[in-house]
Amino acid sequence: MSAAASLPGGVRAMAEAAKRASRVLAGLDEGKRNAALEAMAQALEAASAELLAANLEDVRAEGERLSPATLARLKLDDAKLAEMAEQVRSVGRLADPLGRVLDAMELDEGLGLTKISVPLGVLAVIFEARPDAVTQIAALAIKSGNAVLLKAGREVEGTAGVLVRVLREALVCQGLPADAVSLVVGRERVQELLGMHGLVDLVIPRGSKELVEYVQANTRIPVLGHAEGVCHIYVDESADEAVALRVIEDAKTDYPAACNAVETVLVHRAIAAEFLPKLAERLRAKGVRVHGDATVRELLRGVEVEAVGEWHTEYGELAVSLGVVAGVEEAMEHIHAHGSAHTESIIAGDTETAERFLREVDAASVMHNASTRFADGFRYGFGAEVGISTSKLHARGPVGLEGLTTYKYVLRGHGQVAGDYRASKETGEPARAFTHRREAR
Repeated sequence: MSAAASLPGGVRAMAEAAKRASRVLAGLDEGKRNAALEAMAQALEAASAELLAANLEDVRAEGERLSPATLARLKLDDAKLAEMAEQVRSVGRLADPLGRVLDAMELDEGLGLTKISVPLGVLAVIFEARPDAVTQIAALAIKSGNAVLLKAGREVEGTAGVLVRVLREALVCQGLPADAVSLVVGRERVQELLGMHGLVDLVIPRGSKELVEYVQANTRIPVLGHAEGVCHIYVDESADEAVALRVIEDAKTDYPAACNAVETVLVHRAIAAEFLPKLAERLRAKGVRVHGDATVRELLRGVEVEAVGEWHTEYGELAVSLGVVAGVEEAMEHIHAHGSAHTESIIAGDTETAERFLREVDAASVMHNASTRFADGFRYGFGAEVGISTSKLHARGPVGLEGLTTYKYVLRGHGQVAGDYRASKETGEPARAFTHRREAR
């Protein structure tokens, strides 16, 4: 079984091989899938020097044309590699997502129906400058019994090529098909990949708004993802000032390139005159550029504050928009008008106000007195994530193992036929009745 990362014959041959591999994975027990994940983690650790060298070449080749946010995503170091291996292991420690009985019902005596979780089949993941996307997605795919076709952006192709080769070799050593994880190379092959609707079951774009919108507009395959991460924090008049300052600093500066970093902070007007100067000082000490509405600029006279150009802005860097609102009602209206339904947070001491915010704000994640940076599959206990979805269908928020499964119905009987449940016109015998009794799971 070859461990090469690609196959002759183009994307269709790769997709067909992935489909065959997915059927093997779907039949594996949890122990074999977990053993493969441990082998993958060990292989990553053993190949650290080679991976860092490949990544350095990518950075040297592409770094000058990339934004600071994209370059931050691209770079690997020892700490990030160790985290990538640990994420693979953490996926292995998660509960088995397959074969779970989601529902069970007796249709009639001796006729039982169960609804069980099963893999989706073949995933296609298109991503830009994120080496860690390779390991996160591959781990979640193997654990959930799915094969995956990875399409890396050109800026990370060298790193991704080594990563995929290392993971495929680990799978082969476990007696599993290498084609469970494959790499599609070349921008010209994206459209071909998006045309594999008979072989690929789900497309997951991870990258810019333009990438996600392009994928959504150019495929018949279901798409899971989010176009933007325009996240907000609303600071209520009842907020603890120290909590608010600490949470906002973390949400903006912990990793400003992340899609769950805060981009807009809304402050209740009752506390704005006192709170905003402290917030601006704290943010500027961390190198954050501050944009503000007219009220903010008036309250922060003497401080360098740029006007807000467009509220619906995902900076992806050390920059933030500040606004003043009349209260939670106006804050929620602003969020619904300018947000992206990704992650929204309220800082408030008043429980009633906080609960109203959590109940009424329409977003994949809503938070109270917590940083938006928690909206992450690893932090949510999913082990890792394939991405964050703002869709309301199938999966929403950080998508881990459960989002990579679907279900099927299994009916077990003893020769029953549908005609038994219709009255006979010939004999006059009454129809047999369904019991439709739900069973304990």
